[in-house]
Amino acid sequence: MISAAPIIYIIIFVAVLAMVQGLYLVMFGKSISMNGKVNRRLELMEKGGGREQVLEQLRKEMTQHMKSQSIPIYSILAIKAQKANIAFSPSQIIMLMGVVSVVAFFGLTMMTATSLPVRIGVGTAMGIGGVFVWISAKANKRMAMIEEQLPEAVELMVRSLRVGHPFSSAISIVSKEVADPLGTEMGVISDETAYGRDVGECLKAMAERLDMQDLRFLAVAVTIQQQSGGNLAEILDGLAKVIRARFRLFRRVKAITAEAKWSGKLLSGFPILALIGINLIQPDYFDEVMGTSIFIPACLVVAAFLVANLIVMRSLVNIKV
Repeated sequence: MISAAPIIYIIIFVAVLAMVQGLYLVMFGKSISMNGKVNRRLELMEKGGGREQVLEQLRKEMTQHMKSQSIPIYSILAIKAQKANIAFSPSQIIMLMGVVSVVAFFGLTMMTATSLPVRIGVGTAMGIGGVFVWISAKANKRMAMIEEQLPEAVELMVRSLRVGHPFSSAISIVSKEVADPLGTEMGVISDETAYGRDVGECLKAMAERLDMQDLRFLAVAVTIQQQSGGNLAEILDGLAKVIRARFRLFRRVKAITAEAKWSGKLLSGFPILALIGINLIQPDYFDEVMGTSIFIPACLVVAAFLVANLIVMRSLVNIKV
C-alpha cells in the first residue's frame, strides 16, 4: 500500500507559498511584483499620491525591517525582508506566519490522519518556513535584477551628464526610464535630493541597505567627485565598464561552480528523497526500528551530517570577487 502523506505535505506547502503571494498581490497590487514597465513609484504618483506622500511611504517600506531586528521571531527574516523590500510591515509578516500556520494545520487535519502534536508542529513549520522561503526567493530575485540593471542605469547617467544635465537630473531621468526595482530606488534618491539631502549620502545609504558592492563603488565615486572635482561622466563611464566586467565574472564563476553546488544539493537531498520514496512504496518499512532507543539519535546525526554537507559545499564554492 502506497502512503500519500509525503505528497500531501508537499501540496500543502506549495499551496502555502501560493497563498502568501496571492495575499501580497491583493493588498499591494501588481505594481509590487517588479514585472511592470512602469516602476512602482511612478504608478503610485499616477494614482494621485503626492510626491512627498509617496516618498514617505516608500522610505517607510525600505527601512521598517531593519528597525525591527529586536523582535525574536522576526530577526531571522529582517535582512532578507530588507533586501526584498517587502511592503508588509514586520507585525503583518508575523501575523501572516500565524494565519498561514493555521491554514496549513487545517489542511493537514482534513487531508491526513496524523496526531495533533504532529499537525501543530508541521503546520507551524510550514507557516514560518513558507514565509521565509517566499521572502528569500523575492530577495534573491530583486538583488539579481538590481545587479543586472545597474550598469545600464550608470550608462544612462553618463549620457545625461554628457548632454549637459546636472547629476540630480541624471538620477531623475534614471528613475523615470528604468523599471523596478532600481527605478523606484533611484526615484527615492531623486526625491530625497530634491528635499535637500546630499546625493552622496543617499547613494551610500542605499548601498548599505542593499549590501551591494557595486552600489558602494557608485556612492564613493560620486562623493569623491563632489569633494575633489573632476569629470563625473568619465568617472561613471569607467565605473560602468568595471561593473559590467564584474557582472560577467560573477556569471562565469557561477557557471564554473554550478556543478559543485548541485552536487552538494543532490548529496543532501538524495537521502530525503529516498526516505520519501521508501515511505511511498512501503510505508511500514521503518516500523521495526522506530521503537528502538537509537532511532531518534540516529536521525539527528544524519540530519546534522546533511546540514554539515550543505555548509561545507557552500563554503567551498563561495568565491569572493
